[in-house]
Amino acid sequence: MSTVFIPAVLRASVGGVKSLPVDGGTIRAVVDALVTQHPSLKPQVLTDEGELNRFVNVYVNGQDVRYLAGLDTPVGATDEVRLLPAMAGG
Repeated sequence: MSTVFIPAVLRASVGGVKSLPVDGGTIRAVVDALVTQHPSLKPQVLTDEGELNRFVNVYVNGQDVRYLAGLDTPVGATDEVRLLPAMAGG
């Protein structure tokens, strides 16, 4: 089971926890399982079409999945997945 680390800005959607164990062999499966367990997280992470929101970066063991296989990036049982929404300021 991989560990998904949740940034502070998204923690209210997952009961305030910093990390969660999530099953899934790909990023798509991990994200699907995560938003199934925590439905309020879905609009923050996924588009209506089920793709990653362009303002959310996802990393597996420190590597950006956009430069790997995107949602089809493999995820192993000991891998660390991090969700990082873009922050804007002025």
